[in-house]
Amino acid sequence: MAAQSAPSSSPSDDSTASGSLAELPPTATATSRSPPESKGSSRSSLLQWTCPEDSLPLAVFYGPLDAKNPLLASCEKEIRELLGFMRKKKALATTEEEKHEFRRRCATSLFNIWTKYAPRLPADYYNEKLLKVGDSLCQMKFHALSGKNMCNYQLVCDSDENLQNKESVVQCLHILSSLRLIMQVALPQEHLCWIIFNGTIYIYTICRKLMAIGQSSKALEYLLWASMCMESLVPLLSLRYLTWRTTLYTAVCQCCYDCQAGIHGEAFARRALAKIDELRQLELMSSSKSPEESRRYFREATIKMAVMIFKRGVFESRRKNKAVFRPKIRINLREVQTLSWPRTVTERLLDEMFDSTASRFLAVLEALSDSNRRILQTGPIVTDEVEIHDVVSELFMAGRELLIMSNIGADGMLDFPKTSLLELMIERKNVISVDAAVKFIKLAFTYEEWSLFESSAAHIIYFLQRQDDPESKKAEKDLTLLIAMEPLINVKRNKGLIFPLENYKEGQSVQIYLKKVAVHDTCLKNCGYSEDIFRLAATLYFCVCTAPQDVQPDKEIVVDTIMFLWQKCKLGIQRLNISKNDYAKFTQKISTNKVFLFCHTHFKSKFFLFFTWLMTFICIYTYIKKIFFLVLSDPLF
Repeated sequence: MAAQSAPSSSPSDDSTASGSLAELPPTATATSRSPPESKGSSRSSLLQWTCPEDSLPLAVFYGPLDAKNPLLASCEKEIRELLGFMRKKKALATTEEEKHEFRRRCATSLFNIWTKYAPRLPADYYNEKLLKVGDSLCQMKFHALSGKNMCNYQLVCDSDENLQNKESVVQCLHILSSLRLIMQVALPQEHLCWIIFNGTIYIYTICRKLMAIGQSSKALEYLLWASMCMESLVPLLSLRYLTWRTTLYTAVCQCCYDCQAGIHGEAFARRALAKIDELRQLELMSSSKSPEESRRYFREATIKMAVMIFKRGVFESRRKNKAVFRPKIRINLREVQTLSWPRTVTERLLDEMFDSTASRFLAVLEALSDSNRRILQTGPIVTDEVEIHDVVSELFMAGRELLIMSNIGADGMLDFPKTSLLELMIERKNVISVDAAVKFIKLAFTYEEWSLFESSAAHIIYFLQRQDDPESKKAEKDLTLLIAMEPLINVKRNKGLIFPLENYKEGQSVQIYLKKVAVHDTCLKNCGYSEDIFRLAATLYFCVCTAPQDVQPDKEIVVDTIMFLWQKCKLGIQRLNISKNDYAKFTQKISTNKVFLFCHTHFKSKFFLFFTWLMTFICIYTYIKKIFFLVLSDPLF
């Protein structure tokens, strides 16, 4: 992704730099002559010493001072070869001695070039070339420092992939500070805009990692810095970089929402929208791109910012005004579901802000998403405001209706295109992608809209089974685990407020897919405990241990399911009527898979009573242990 920093080199660069570290261009072997001691500081006095170059003809002797002039061409070639050599061979110098020798040889070679050509070149050309070489060396230094920082970041990730240690997070923050310092030095020089652009990419890469582990508060200031840098240089304000600017804007807004500072996230999104509109006005006055291409850029950027505004606005517009004592009249959300679109305030707001099903569905997903909440942390939104609960229900109603209107085929089943949701939004398509639909179903599980979850999961699993790509297989396994988990969470068999999808019979989801999991009938018959928990353990084992590496289910779901099963095992073991000392021995025996011998020797009178129950826990424990070690050894996790 990073922009190319070095100018294109001639074919001679490769031949010059193909040797060892000690090999330098031919000018490096020339004898360095020290000028006579003089107190004068001018270039003319410095170069007035006797050398063979003084007697050679000047550059004007060979003709006009252009690219065809042989003396100028020779000077250009030697400088280009030396700079190319320095770029390619710098990494070979590893020890301090090698680095010192490398710098000494390069400096000597460069100085010899100047002393060789300076007396024969025009003063203006010489000074201009001197500045350009100095600028190239400065750019190489910036590029090397940025590369070093990203290498350090890669080393941190290699040793601690998920940044679980506090020290790893501290090192990432040091790297971000170093990158910001490099960009701050390069910022006043417009021709170094590529360093700024690459720096924003590096900062975004590290900050996304921090956001994923719940460190959005630490990433916010660096993402803000990256966004401001993109706005500070004219070359980076062009239409070509609008998509990347929008990505940074969206990350800043997301950080604000993660930090429970939605008001700042909405304000920044509105500011970004104004900046996008400014660029649109400039493009209308003078545009080098086709109108269709420009339209795609601006449409994508505008929709993303509008979604960030909707994420807070849909809730804030419904909060009760404390200055008004008149109670608001609430609508019956069950009755309104049978009406035609738009049925609620939320759906009317979606119609006002967005012009396609794809963009409206994205707004629904973002409004319901909460990065501080895991999928298996189920339950309604935590607030005492009834209006906020109503908005959540209206969002699920809107998502269900959009899914039905756009993706239900003539046979009454869901069908999806092979296009991303982003592309569908740009093209104003009234259809939804399968990955967006899967995310919506996971949100229904999290918010305990069980009827909507079960019916949608059944429809989409039927579609995913007919696909061959790894992403579809992974989504299929995610939904399978959630289906197996649902009976253990929804113990009261609640339905939720939202109606299920059409052409769905209760229990169909479990019958369709869980029958693929190889669970022994004898095991289920002998279970004295709920067979749902045993089925969940078997399903987890089936999804993780029998699947190829590229179709492993979501790590978050797997880990939370393991913890859920382990808590169930611990709870069952603790309910056994045994002494404290025997309990310690019992748990030790389980870890060595000798529980049956232990039961026979220590629980003679209770063996038959607890045998069936314990067998269930042992099977679950075995599944957990196998999955746990598989996850630890899997490089994808």
